[in-house]
Amino acid sequence: MRNLPNCLLTSVFAALLLAAAGTGLAKAQDEPLRLEILEGVIAALPMAVPAFVAETEDVKELAGNITSVVISDLVGSGLFREIPPEAHISSITSLDTPVQYPEWRAINAEILITGTVKRLPKNSQGDRRIQVRFRVHDIVSRTGLGKGMQYVAPPEDWRRVAHKIADQVYSRVTGEEGYFDSRIVFVSEFGDKTNRTKRLTIMDHDGANLQHLTSGRDIVIAPRFSPDSREIIFTSFASGRPTVMRMNLADRRPKVLWKISDMTFSPRFSPDGKRVLISRTRSGNTDVYEVDLKRRVVNRLTTHSAIDTAPTYSPDGVQIAFESDRGRMPQIYVMNLDELKPRRISFGRGSYSTPVWSPRGDYIAFTKQLEGNFHIGVMRTDGSDEKLLTKSFLDEAPTWSPNGRVLLFFREERGERGGPSLYSVDLTGRNLKRLDTPWFASDPNWSKLR
Repeated sequence: MRNLPNCLLTSVFAALLLAAAGTGLAKAQDEPLRLEILEGVIAALPMAVPAFVAETEDVKELAGNITSVVISDLVGSGLFREIPPEAHISSITSLDTPVQYPEWRAINAEILITGTVKRLPKNSQGDRRIQVRFRVHDIVSRTGLGKGMQYVAPPEDWRRVAHKIADQVYSRVTGEEGYFDSRIVFVSEFGDKTNRTKRLTIMDHDGANLQHLTSGRDIVIAPRFSPDSREIIFTSFASGRPTVMRMNLADRRPKVLWKISDMTFSPRFSPDGKRVLISRTRSGNTDVYEVDLKRRVVNRLTTHSAIDTAPTYSPDGVQIAFESDRGRMPQIYVMNLDELKPRRISFGRGSYSTPVWSPRGDYIAFTKQLEGNFHIGVMRTDGSDEKLLTKSFLDEAPTWSPNGRVLLFFREERGERGGPSLYSVDLTGRNLKRLDTPWFASDPNWSKLR
């Protein structure tokens, strides 16, 4: 059995997926697989995913679309490789079709995903929802994983159902949470390089369902999701100076976070969503402040004459990391909020900026500038085990996937016609890929799982 980076596989699955039913996007309360953790080797797991069977004629197109998205999600992670349908020598006609394990093994499949889709009768509200059932099979051990799972949802939510299925497969195979049913907020950029129109934009993790959140009349930068993904916080230049704004995604009406005449920027929600870190420039000095959203209390956290900016909370909300040039060039500092005693953790060559704490709490990602190049890198929270994952003319602004295993950032191209694009890379530095957006894109932020 091939081993995957960081979390990795076993040759035998040891638990069952149980059935689930319900309304909305209900899912089963299923037992996790018991996985043996092995050393990582660069090899994607070969999987077969026959087209999900349409049990009613009116969902045939939906069944094909769901199958395609499940495959795209898993292959896009870099941990799975699809065995194309033309290589299949066995067919699946229903979820109860006996799996011919030798035939799937003959084409070197190690995992098989099967599924069905049907439209249900009208419910009490007069809606006709779709029911999507699926199973996961370990071909090597010839183990069918129980009765499978099912989702019941409105037809228009078929993409979310597909992402949730991919998350379940990813979780059962790697033993870790997936990241496919999530969204990304970023800045779309249009026009000449010296006079760009910038609009806050939101999309699914794979680029679908793209929507603009602002008109483009004012410059906006650095959007950040709230922990429940219902709000974003960002910096706007509508007043002529950088000002931190807050927007509820339900009504999309921005409002000023803290009404003061000073410049405010680089916002970040606390893990519980009750506080916000910001940078404030006052009398020519920039420090980190914390705003209590309920009590409307503001606390100054740093008091140095240097520029202290780009703050980020630890997942437990007990510590923060931030960027400061108090050591003559930008470096990363960490401090406990109950002590407010910063300690430097970056000591390599070059400058460090834009620290972002992993949702797992094990790493801090950063941007590094060294010898004319920019890098996205990670280090342990004490500064050890530094690793650079990318290198280019300009890589900047990392943000973590919900499971803390993938980083998203933007890369700027050289030249007058060049512009920023979104890229992702996993923690091994492998699987670097560009995300497809209709326009130039920068300043990404990744939501939690929905």
